[in-house]
Amino acid sequence: MSGEEFVSLSLTPLLIGIFAAVACALPGNFLVLRKQALIGDAISHVVLPGIVVAFLLTGMIATWPMMLGAAGAAILAVILIESVRRLGRIEPGAAMGVVFTTMFAGGVLLLEQTDTSTVHLDVEHALYGNLESLIWLDATGWASLLDPQALAGLPAELPRMALTMCVVILFTWALWRPLKISTFDEGYARTIGIRTNLLGLMLVMMAAIAAVAAFDAVGSIIVIAMFICPPAAARMMTNRLERQVAWSVAFAVASAVSGYVLAGYGPLWLGAQDAVSAAGMIATMSGIILALAALFGPCRTRTGAPGQA
Repeated sequence: MSGEEFVSLSLTPLLIGIFAAVACALPGNFLVLRKQALIGDAISHVVLPGIVVAFLLTGMIATWPMMLGAAGAAILAVILIESVRRLGRIEPGAAMGVVFTTMFAGGVLLLEQTDTSTVHLDVEHALYGNLESLIWLDATGWASLLDPQALAGLPAELPRMALTMCVVILFTWALWRPLKISTFDEGYARTIGIRTNLLGLMLVMMAAIAAVAAFDAVGSIIVIAMFICPPAAARMMTNRLERQVAWSVAFAVASAVSGYVLAGYGPLWLGAQDAVSAAGMIATMSGIILALAALFGPCRTRTGAPGQA
């Protein structure tokens, strides 16, 4: 592939995949350590009623109304999960299961009982995203990166995912110390004045923002995989939180790059004629990295949180 073809056909989907992977992996570190990893799974599935409600209010299928509706549903799900967990005094997995099934069923009922049932809401798009189609048609080569006219034709998902990743990075950096302390010792965090309930809610809301922003571009498969696999693999590489976060980012980037390349060229190298889903291959590579870390990681036999506060 020439440089011109790479810039127009592969650069933007590759960058979007990387940004989405990093944006999900960063909060995923704290969710994994807090034993709330599956909250990313719940968030990525409860957006259906939000999308339906957005259509009912606006009467159109467009990116921003759908994104806002999905974001509202995800935030509502986070609040409901936390409320059910605390009021019912049940473990987080059960709370997520209750809210997940209820909201998903509500979305299905809305589709069946309103005229939205005649609207094509693509299930495959929700699962796999549309990463391969996010090409930069106005690009004519590397010089297009400095051409304002060509930059105006960038896929809208690229700046949105870049902004989301920056917001997640800023959130992690600004609240690093309270996140770190409350993750390892919630009781001590309360004694020094950290509002652990509010902090926990902010963390899952940030995860919800990352999941919803990535949902339209890369689908729920990558979102789920990136919340769990890179942080879990990183946990097996070190007992230091700072290094774990660095490892998770490296694993997320490696999964996105290798998965995208193998999805497009792997079948051709094996003699097949058609490419495979980029989202599916990226998630597969993240699982392979996790398996390798489980087999060869220096801290694979240790359990619990990293050994520092």
